Amino acid sequence: MALITRGLHGVFFWTKRPNSTITRLLHGENCCRENSMDSKVTQISREDLEELREAFNKIDIDNSGYVSDFELQELFREASFHIPGYKVREIVEKFMAGDTNKDEKISFEEFVAIYQEMRSKEVRETFRKCISRRDGIRSFGGTSKISSEGTQHSYSDEEKVAFVNWINKALADDPDCKHLIPMDPETDSLFKSVKDGILLCKMINLSQSDTIDERVINTKKCTPFTMTENLVLALNSASAIGCTVVNIDAQDMKAGTPHLVLGLLWQIIKIGLFADIEISRNEALIALLDESEDLEHLMSMSPEDLLLRWVNYHLKAAGWEPIRNFSDDIKDSRAYFHLLNQISPKGDVDDEMRIDIDMSGFNERDDERRAELMLKQAERLDCRQFVTPNDVVAGNHKLNMAFVANLFNMYPALNRPASNGIDYTIEGETRETRTFRNWMNSLGVSPHVNHLYSDLHDGLIILQLYERIQVPVNWTRFITMNNSCRYTLKVLSDIGDGEKVSDQVIIDWVNNTLKQGQKDSYINSFKDKSISTSLPVIDLIDTIVPKAIKYEMVKTGELTPEDRLNNAKYAISVARKIGVRVYALPDDLVEVNPKMVMTVFACLMGRGLKKADG
Repeated sequence: MALITRGLHGVFFWTKRPNSTITRLLHGENCCRENSMDSKVTQISREDLEELREAFNKIDIDNSGYVSDFELQELFREASFHIPGYKVREIVEKFMAGDTNKDEKISFEEFVAIYQEMRSKEVRETFRKCISRRDGIRSFGGTSKISSEGTQHSYSDEEKVAFVNWINKALADDPDCKHLIPMDPETDSLFKSVKDGILLCKMINLSQSDTIDERVINTKKCTPFTMTENLVLALNSASAIGCTVVNIDAQDMKAGTPHLVLGLLWQIIKIGLFADIEISRNEALIALLDESEDLEHLMSMSPEDLLLRWVNYHLKAAGWEPIRNFSDDIKDSRAYFHLLNQISPKGDVDDEMRIDIDMSGFNERDDERRAELMLKQAERLDCRQFVTPNDVVAGNHKLNMAFVANLFNMYPALNRPASNGIDYTIEGETRETRTFRNWMNSLGVSPHVNHLYSDLHDGLIILQLYERIQVPVNWTRFITMNNSCRYTLKVLSDIGDGEKVSDQVIIDWVNNTLKQGQKDSYINSFKDKSISTSLPVIDLIDTIVPKAIKYEMVKTGELTPEDRLNNAKYAISVARKIGVRVYALPDDLVEVNPKMVMTVFACLMGRGLKKADG
């Protein structure tokens, strides 16, 4: 029987009462439950049985005292151990076949019996490696009414420490965060520090500059209401840059729900780390092109794949073997030593100080000590971030990838190759393309969309999008589609009660609402030049939510290009703050991009009608 106790900081921890059967097993007694274990269990040594108990407890992520097929699959999925999918299924099926009483869950006794049947050394070693990845995982009770009430979730202490240290450094000089920074990585202060929304807003702007107009953030004497405003602004802005925020609300952040806070922060941090690992933004990446490869293929690669190729590019120059991943292949730190030595400044550029990497730690016999010596060299480059020696030795994929991405951003050590008659013309991603891509990713489609056109070629993402906007999809049939996506489909459907809503309906509603609010603004179409000032949008927001706009921050009269851009930034940020999920960019308003302008007004109309109905 399981007991639940309250641990430090209000986190719930589970403990189990001693099981008499297991106690007798540890003493080598034959105490097998009928039809659940055979006599071979009595041949297990005390040490092996204790190891199996530890393994069982780590797999039992909901602390129920039983293991399900889902939990077994989660074990292998999260372990970052490279094993073919069919082998995972075989192992899981082997375990589930041992469910002797057919209750679709495995007790510890059944677990031991099944494990004894697994004669393959490879399978056993695979299993043990996966189990070892569970170290550092903490469980807690759910609190969110939307996403986690009545459930058990877990989070990684290593990730918490890494994110706290990164945020402390990133926001150290921000005057609006003095009440939050520095946070203590050894406590749960991170989960308390997000509740006023300021930290999240600041981190979003660090990942994608100017996403939020910081004049809109409530930074003085925050009340529960203004904290919620900040959190709504942060979540809608995170969605706009491509973070998945489905089933996360302001209350989750205010409560500091650990797995949701860490999940959102990782998405925000990752977007910032990967922002420049894209060829149209960093043409020096063309140097990674193989001789037999065309540029189009390189441009279609994900940031993670490009990062891996970047590492191997420098390892090849060092005469070292390539790596295949950011987990098993970097555990001994030797690839990192060579990478640091290749990318460190050589002093051959004006005002560049030479930094020589001390390679003496390369031959250190102890893995963890070698990792520490490697990280000391990274520290000399001001790049000791995200990983500890233990994270390196354990092969923590997420944190090692972040460590390498930061190295790339600080010291890419690449030069754009000479053309030599080859056409290296690169067309960057348009704002509209980026908007659509971010919207798709914010809905949690899988796989992640890195490139709008190449990643949508098989139709899988399109089908998922149809489901997200509540269009029925028959997954049993193959459907060929050539549709363009518009994220206002769901909003427009709601506005028209399922019927198509024309542009004129939206325009008429905008003008009528502005008139009711006694505003002077008026639009004739979504191409109206007055939209470039953003005043119609600003006035509409103030009509929908009175006093949401601080007009002293709005520029009127003869406007310079900078004034127009500032008005647009302010309008979009306030729209998100009042709960409107706007994906358009400020430039779309300034340049009066009619398609994107329509989405802004349509979403504001949805918000206005929701208020009228509510």
